[in-house]
This record gives sequence, C-alpha cells and structure tokens, in this order.
Amino acid sequence: MWLWLIGAFVFGILAPFMARRFAKFMPATFAGAIVELLRPEKKSARYRQLPLYKKLLWRSLIFGLLNTVITTVLLLEFSSASFVIIYAWILLLLAEIDIKMFLLPDILTIPLLLLGLLAASLNKGVITLDASIIGAFIGYFFPVAVSLLIVWYKKDAFGGGDIKLLSALGAWLGLEGLLYLITLASILGLLWALIRRQKSLAFGPMLAIAGIFIMIFIGY
Repeated sequence: MWLWLIGAFVFGILAPFMARRFAKFMPATFAGAIVELLRPEKKSARYRQLPLYKKLLWRSLIFGLLNTVITTVLLLEFSSASFVIIYAWILLLLAEIDIKMFLLPDILTIPLLLLGLLAASLNKGVITLDASIIGAFIGYFFPVAVSLLIVWYKKDAFGGGDIKLLSALGAWLGLEGLLYLITLASILGLLWALIRRQKSLAFGPMLAIAGIFIMIFIGY
C-alpha cells in the first residue's frame, strides 16, 4: 500500500510537468518531467524565481496530494485496486493536458480503453466484459450522433478526443455508469462555465473528474 501511495504522490508531482511537454509536442516521459522539474528549460537561476515556475511547483504539490488522496480511497475501496488506480492516474494526467492545450492525446485515451477491456476480462474492474464492450461502443457512437445534430450550430462543440475518452470511460463504467458520468460531467461543466463566465471550456477535465467519482460510487 505504501508503495502505491508514494507512487501516487510522485506521479501527481510530475503530472503538470508531463502536461507541459505534451503542450510543447514533446514525449511526456517520466524522465522528461523530472528534467523539467529539476532543470528548467531556461538555464538562468532567475527562472526559478519566476511566477510560472512557482505556479508549476504549487500545482505539482496540489496534484501530488490530490492523487495520493484518490489512490488512498481506491486502495480502501477495492480489494484488487491496481487497474483502477492506473485508470485514475491516466485521467488525472489527461485532465491537466486538456486544460493546457485543449487536446486529449490518443497515446493515453486508446491505452485507457484497452486497459478497461482488459480489467473487465480479468474481473479487475467493476463491470463484466460484455458490459465493458457495450459501454465502449455506446461511449463512442452516442457523442458522434449528438455531434451530428449540433454540428450546424457549433462545429467544434465536441472534439474527437472527448469522444475517444468517453469510449474509454464506457469500457470502465458500462452503460449505466456512462449515463451517470455524462450527467455529472455536464453539471460540473455548467457550474465551471458560470463561475468563470466562459462560453467554451475544455470538457476533458470534467469527464476525468466525473470518471473518478463514478468509479468510486460504483465501487461502494
């Protein structure tokens, strides 16, 4: 358990720096994130005093603590939590990437989908394999159908990355969980838009947050 918690804190610390590398279209490896953290791109020592670097450090600390709390809850809730923990970690990283660059990279969403199917087949998730396949199918084609209806009004209302993420979440949560997920994510998105007074926002973080909450809810 302690190894998972240490790993959760380290991963959370590195998540904002990995997201920065994605934003620069660079490989988001752990090694690259560590280099970004310990040796910033600007070699001047004054860079460490800049607001951006300080903001990243505070963000990293918050992400580290948040990921540790989430991992603790999952460890207490699930008897075999390894797959579910990786699910939550990937969602956390996807949320940070989408906030920074309005992009949900396939290099994370596709493995998340495959991992969901694998977890279901090994009985390591919260649904059966049949429910996982149906959830992945509905998660992909439902937003596609919705997008066709609203494309005349706003062509970029729902991005391809959001659709693939919904399919991946469907593979983990099934059809019923997917309906709860979409409802919660929509409420979170509406509240965030009202608070920030924004007409458009990255929907990936809302899906990620809702995905973690629904997973915990189903696990109870």
